[in-house]
Amino acid sequence: MTTRPSSTEPAPASPPPPPGCPAHTGAVPLGGPGFQTEPQAVYRAMRRDHGPVVPVELPGGFPSWLVIGYRELHQVTSDAELFPRDVGLWNQWPHIPDDWPLLPMVGRPLPSIYFSAGEEHRRHARMVGPALEGADPFEIRSHCEQLADRLIDDVCSRGTADLVADFCEPLPVLVLARLVGFPDAEGADIAQVLKDLADGGPDAQSAHLRFGEHMARLVAAKRAAPGDDVTSRMLAFPEAFTDEEYMLDLMAVTAAGHLTTADWVSNSLRLMLTEDTFADSMARGRRSIGEAMNEVLWEDTPTQILAGRWAARDTQLGGQRIKAGDMLLLGLGAANTDPLIRQDLAGSGAPAQGGNGAHLAFSHGEYRCPFPAQEIAEIIARTGIEVLLDRLPDLQLAVAVDDLVRRPSAFLRGTTSLPVRFTPVRTTGDLS
Repeated sequence: MTTRPSSTEPAPASPPPPPGCPAHTGAVPLGGPGFQTEPQAVYRAMRRDHGPVVPVELPGGFPSWLVIGYRELHQVTSDAELFPRDVGLWNQWPHIPDDWPLLPMVGRPLPSIYFSAGEEHRRHARMVGPALEGADPFEIRSHCEQLADRLIDDVCSRGTADLVADFCEPLPVLVLARLVGFPDAEGADIAQVLKDLADGGPDAQSAHLRFGEHMARLVAAKRAAPGDDVTSRMLAFPEAFTDEEYMLDLMAVTAAGHLTTADWVSNSLRLMLTEDTFADSMARGRRSIGEAMNEVLWEDTPTQILAGRWAARDTQLGGQRIKAGDMLLLGLGAANTDPLIRQDLAGSGAPAQGGNGAHLAFSHGEYRCPFPAQEIAEIIARTGIEVLLDRLPDLQLAVAVDDLVRRPSAFLRGTTSLPVRFTPVRTTGDLS
């Protein structure tokens, strides 16, 4: 396992860029209202000024590179030797404070599927992949239908709702909680923990600790009484793992699947409610829920920026000189709208939206989102939307489109609230 590099260099007392970082002339701060309101305009300006690989500055003045070119991102994610996902290589560790808000997202070298590299990562993947694959798609759909009905029952008689708070955010974590083996009662607290983590604010560190406590209790409970769930299948895997490794892998699986799926649902519903042409096409049967979901993965993908990869040695990428230990952030949302790849798709006769699956919403290469996890996310998102539209077929946005607010994050693309009105309907009752 790669350990954190040592250094006798003192940490700077103020935010100016530390020594040995990427060229910071004209570096783009990775934050601000532009990423909320018009991220594609921000990405266009980045391409114009810097090309496909952009020097950026993280909160606190820490340097990184943001890869926004489709081909360059494909190159980075395909070359695990030159650009491993090995956070221990980062040349900024001597300057990173323990309370840095983005630390839970960037991570430290840990025995986890998400924060390990090479053979260590593959060892974890051999355990986690089959445990996820063991979840029955029909059972996932059944859980999703039951829990979606329960959430809709809570609001359906009043004629108004905030789809984000009342439906999109709680649904994925409630389903995932069942799949990993939690009782339903713990789902709401885990959802809040994950939201605090994703926002990267002052509560992120304490949320990370609470998250770990949940998972440690779950591992102990399933070791005492195994069941038909992801955690029990991980514990039954023949290779030896520590309780910490089980806990960290469960944290990775749940965190990666929750808010991204919630934003996939809310961004798809937002498209259906705010784009008249799309809504009319759906009503006439010319577009489907699946097409809306796929369009979101191209145009409005929940994970806009993913941390990250680290250069194993000095190299060049997209016209920039990358030094050993530099962090490369994966600009998934920007790469999906790269004009060069859009021209290629148009020239080949394949639409960038619709049924085309060449997007990078789930990343790419050895460290991409595992295929079983993608399937679980797709079942949750599609089933949730189907149940909602079946139960509340006359949903209408209750505010002006311009009043909708995006999450204040350059990394994640979601709507903070989606107020709707509809004709009140009767509840189905508790179907669980």
